[in-house]
Amino acid sequence: MAEDRRVATTRLVLLTYAIIGIFSVLAVGFWVLQVVEHAKFEEMAENNHQRTLALRAPRGIVFDRDLKVLVENRRSYSISIVREHTKDLNRTVRLLAEAIAMDEPAIRQIVERHRREPSYRPIMVVQDATLAQVAAVKARRLDFELPDIVVEQVPTRQYPEAMAAHLFGYVGEVSDAQVTDADGLKSGDIVGQAGIEKVYNSLLMGSDGAKRVVVNSVGREIRVLDEDPPTEGKRLQLTIDADVQKAIEDGFRVAGFNGAAVVLDPANGDVLGFTSVPSYDPNAFAAGIDRSTWASLNTDDLKPLQDRAIQGRYSPGSTFKMAVALAGLEEGIITPDFHAHCAGHANFYGHDFKCWKHGGHGSIDLRHAIEQSCDVYFYTVANIVGVDKINKWATLLGLGVKSGIDLPNEQVGLVPSTEWKRQRFHEKWYAGETISVGIGQGAVAVTPVSMAVYMATLANGGTRVTPHLLKAVDDGNGWKAVPPPPPQSKIEIDPDKLQAIRDGLWMVVNQGGTGGRARMIGYDISGKTGSSQVISNAGRVAAGKTTKDLRDNGWFVFFAPRDNPKIAGVVFLEHGIHGGNAAAVTHHILETFFAKKEGKPLPAVPADFHLNYSDPYAHGGGPVAGGQN
Repeated sequence: MAEDRRVATTRLVLLTYAIIGIFSVLAVGFWVLQVVEHAKFEEMAENNHQRTLALRAPRGIVFDRDLKVLVENRRSYSISIVREHTKDLNRTVRLLAEAIAMDEPAIRQIVERHRREPSYRPIMVVQDATLAQVAAVKARRLDFELPDIVVEQVPTRQYPEAMAAHLFGYVGEVSDAQVTDADGLKSGDIVGQAGIEKVYNSLLMGSDGAKRVVVNSVGREIRVLDEDPPTEGKRLQLTIDADVQKAIEDGFRVAGFNGAAVVLDPANGDVLGFTSVPSYDPNAFAAGIDRSTWASLNTDDLKPLQDRAIQGRYSPGSTFKMAVALAGLEEGIITPDFHAHCAGHANFYGHDFKCWKHGGHGSIDLRHAIEQSCDVYFYTVANIVGVDKINKWATLLGLGVKSGIDLPNEQVGLVPSTEWKRQRFHEKWYAGETISVGIGQGAVAVTPVSMAVYMATLANGGTRVTPHLLKAVDDGNGWKAVPPPPPQSKIEIDPDKLQAIRDGLWMVVNQGGTGGRARMIGYDISGKTGSSQVISNAGRVAAGKTTKDLRDNGWFVFFAPRDNPKIAGVVFLEHGIHGGNAAAVTHHILETFFAKKEGKPLPAVPADFHLNYSDPYAHGGGPVAGGQN
């Protein structure tokens, strides 16, 4: 028993010393940690943070009608300031400006614009940083200079250079007004600002994700706490035919004129091609457009940001004559056999109005008046029909009203009437004003897209289709077709009367008319040229020598084939001089369309259209009233 007690006592003493030793070590350790290395661990505690990083959702990919990729995304880097982790914001701005070679005031302006936002939300300074900028920032972070700067990999929009730029539009950071007006948008979001990017932003945008991480004092991720992946935007299939679109773009490039073109399926309003020239590169916006580029686009006299196809308003010239003809026919005022005598000019209400053909066309009926684009014939018909009936039928065909195309900021054209003038000018309409309207001059103003609808309506027998761009949507569960919008209206047109106009349009291209440059043997192309003055003859004389381009605009409106149209549209050349020049561009578009439809090789891009650049006014020519063929 005594032996056992002695062993127990020894063990107890040893345990006591062990406990004392352990607590001594702990005490020393705590003293070292809390006193000796206090400053070090305090800094580590302060500089290790949780960060919530936004994971931007890629926008939906855009395809053409054959599922060829038109607009996609690429990976890029953004550079942002996280104010929550900034001890000295002024110092951060100064060092960042130095590192990425950016103006310090520009960075301060960005920071100031977002100052009222929560401090934990990163302020994006550079949307599409270069690799050199990324490397410079990361090097400074390793040196503990920029721990409050975040470099993130983000999806950025990528467009096919300048092709169909006005159709696709562009993206940019959401404005304060958009944050206020639209639900679900927050500052810093990238949204559509023009074109289909804007109209279908809710489909294309997707849902951002987030990643919560722990970072150390230099901003390096230590570990990921949790992650909510982003959801990509819906994929869109457009009605656009990429090959037809390219043919239009190539045609304008070879011709060397500005202008617009819209090509439709006359059966349902599918937009097969859509161009406005001059254009711009939407990639400049996707990467965050700089001030100088933005300023140059806005101050450019050629207005590249203007979508001429839906916002440009121009006199249609002789392309308007079919509307005048239909008004006379459907109102029972004339028949297809109605003749007028053209001596090269005619007098109405004491004023002499000339025909484009100085010697005149002689006695001419409706079909040949369309073929030869006789101005005197349509002066005569317009004078008999009157402006209000012309307004009625032109409107039913799609002119002077919005087309309803699914693009923003469409402008409305004008077909005058007695009521319009009374409301606009508080004056009566004078019968003499109708004469110029008869050849698409005077107060008449149309948009190219409305001219495409106008020809589609004549092509399909009276249905004013609504042009549209969206064909199908894929939300991840396969393509779902989007039904075309309903027609704007449908009018009953006497088939025999319409056929007389169709005959004239076919003759314009295939017999002795002014549209022979669009002819394709075996395809029965139907169309009408038009040349319209941009300034009156008196104004031209008063202008004298000027740097302004005063050459006429050139139009060609068309559909094909004649008896079962599959394509309709317009090519408008700004200062294109003659409608025949627009017909030459149209020929390449139609060649491409029919070759693809028949499975043949696509035609090569012509090196030259051999256009007619002669100015009809160079030797004092040109009609008094401004009508041309």
